[in-house]
Amino acid sequence: MYAAIRLRGGVNARSEINETLRLLRLNRVNHCVVVDENPHYKGMLQKVAGYIAWGEVSNESLSLLLKHRGELARGVRVTDEYIEGNTDHGSIDEFSRAVLQGDARLRDVPGLSPVFRLHPPRKGHRGIKKSYREGGVLGYHGDEIATLIKKMR
Repeated sequence: MYAAIRLRGGVNARSEINETLRLLRLNRVNHCVVVDENPHYKGMLQKVAGYIAWGEVSNESLSLLLKHRGELARGVRVTDEYIEGNTDHGSIDEFSRAVLQGDARLRDVPGLSPVFRLHPPRKGHRGIKKSYREGGVLGYHGDEIATLIKKMR
């Protein structure tokens, strides 16, 4: 699975870029979504790589997102008790492991928002005008997306 975080706004962006960001549900800066690892999503992520950071999400990163930024209706946080009562899994860690293995989906939790609203990164970005390879934060991070997620938890 991929985690995608929007880092730049859409002012002066082409309409097809804004449409792709809308389809990914990345409507605002510092929003994060977790999408399946398939060619369709990968193409969408590569198309908007100048506006987002993305990479493969790990079990620790997904459970961190669910614990700190997982929301139900009206801003209520997701807890282990809620996961245990409404799914077949006993905790958030167990549920995130099942999601990454393909045994469960984020939609299995009733009322869970598909978008995680993140905090701006602690100690700032390295630069939102350069790619990750050039020393910035935009584009594909691979497994290193976990450090950005941890900074923005």
